[in-house]
Amino acid sequence: MILERVVLASASPRRLELLRALGLDVRVEPSGYGEPADPTRSPLELAVMHAAAKARDVQARFPSDLVVAADTVVDRDSVALGKPADAADAARMLRELSGRDHRVHTAFALALPGKDALVEESATTRVTFYTLSEEEIGAYVATGEPMDKAGAYGIQGRAASLVASIDGDFYTVMGFPLGRFVRALRRLGFALPTAKHQPNE
Repeated sequence: MILERVVLASASPRRLELLRALGLDVRVEPSGYGEPADPTRSPLELAVMHAAAKARDVQARFPSDLVVAADTVVDRDSVALGKPADAADAARMLRELSGRDHRVHTAFALALPGKDALVEESATTRVTFYTLSEEEIGAYVATGEPMDKAGAYGIQGRAASLVASIDGDFYTVMGFPLGRFVRALRRLGFALPTAKHQPNE
């Protein structure tokens, strides 16, 4: 079955870009789920929980569509680093990541038409940062780029210069493990469109 359209339960421009790159017609319907902290769960468990909750929230409004939700959590020594509250918080996170490695977990959940159970998967990539000076941290925070990103950085943007190496899937760090998503679709009997969708924007 050719999958023509999906509903993306996220306002992330990065996830929208990646799904459209597959040729999909994507309807953006952000979830109202608030991503609460839960110290009883590991960072990976948090990502899975948040992705599932987002999918459920949007599935209730679009029961006839395939709903895609995702969540990314940066894991520093089993401590979850979410989106920074402000510039000072962003700088604090970057200091904690400076000169060392951490893990990035991205989970996605698929809500299928007529199905109660979600399809849930996750991927993890290890990222190593260069040692960052206070000037470097301050200059990056001043761009505003860290403010809507887990761990206060976006690897596809200016933070690419902060990253010494990655071990794993780049797109997991970007916020959506594209290859794993496509393989999940295939297992479910879906095929991607042969022609790239042109958004009406």
